[in-house]
Amino acid sequence: MLGYTVSGMIQAFVPKARLVELMGGASLRSVSLSTIFGAISSSCSFAALAAARSLIAKGAHFIAGVAFMFASTNLVIELGILIWIFLGWEYVAAEIVGGIVMIAISSMLVRLTYPDDTLEKAREHVEATTPAEEDDFDWKTRITSVSGWRRVGHNFVSEWKMVWREILIGFTIAGFVAELVPASVWGTIFLLDAPASIPQWLIVVENALVAPFVAAATFIGSMGNIPLATVLAANGVLFAGIMGFIYSDLIVPPLVAVNAKYYGWRTALYIAGIMYVSMVSTALILHVGFGVIGLTPESTRAVEEVTRFGIDYTFWLNVASVFAVGVLVWAHRRFIAEEGMPDMMEMEGDGAIKRWAARVAIVAVAVGGGTTLWTVLGA
Repeated sequence: MLGYTVSGMIQAFVPKARLVELMGGASLRSVSLSTIFGAISSSCSFAALAAARSLIAKGAHFIAGVAFMFASTNLVIELGILIWIFLGWEYVAAEIVGGIVMIAISSMLVRLTYPDDTLEKAREHVEATTPAEEDDFDWKTRITSVSGWRRVGHNFVSEWKMVWREILIGFTIAGFVAELVPASVWGTIFLLDAPASIPQWLIVVENALVAPFVAAATFIGSMGNIPLATVLAANGVLFAGIMGFIYSDLIVPPLVAVNAKYYGWRTALYIAGIMYVSMVSTALILHVGFGVIGLTPESTRAVEEVTRFGIDYTFWLNVASVFAVGVLVWAHRRFIAEEGMPDMMEMEGDGAIKRWAARVAIVAVAVGGGTTLWTVLGA
């Protein structure tokens, strides 16, 4: 609730148009601005792709667009909060440092391999298909107006509409995986039980290379990946593998398909390739770098330990958050009434498979929660 409220405030009060004017090149300044703007935007993977398309359509360079996508899914406030809760502060530090390193690597790779004809055709397609939107305003006027704060509520609700399925599915899958998948499976996939004859450095490289494919198989975005990353860490997957898994939300098949819709398949696969190489390289750099300074995280937290229920301070914070969410939802309702906007919107990537997976997850959580409650009351 806290992370998405802050994100909603920033989206409501920070004009996009002024930043786009400074993102038209591939300079350090342009990439840095893209990184900052991405870090203060939405954590939803699909929203990140849509926002990047909008920026590119208005003149942002493709290098800046890739930097924005990485930052908006790896450096946002709400993701940092979730990583801290599930994995610990060391992983938050790694996420921040790695996000910056990954953006630097991807920028260098695009510079070295920039396919002019392909990307120019992609830009023409984007400019022709991107709808117009309001993105320039006086932030001082908006932040002191009632309608400006109602917009914050609208942004908050819109964010949750985009990510609630991913979060629900991610947590539910993590629960099943934690209980049903034997540790031996992870040992096989990530060579945790490899013979002593295999060099440790080779296992580290294998973990970094394989983790993105494991993440892609889950079809889940950045927020939903964290509980699954906790399961992997608790089963002994190496630091390089955990970071490679967390970073891989932008190359899951549904997101590649969305990019193909925006830019064409050739450009979408090019972007996915750049991202994969950047993710793996960053995971390896973090593993070596944190090892040298003696800060390699070794999280053994189990999902069920992190998400346990109790009448403690977190319970009362959750109760307070329910009331705060009520206020934000009311502000959202008032905003759409004033603007004459439809209450529901079609989300990119929100297809039939994800909707059915969310329904199954709701049933699973209801059955599991009911069983737990019955057991507690019976005891």
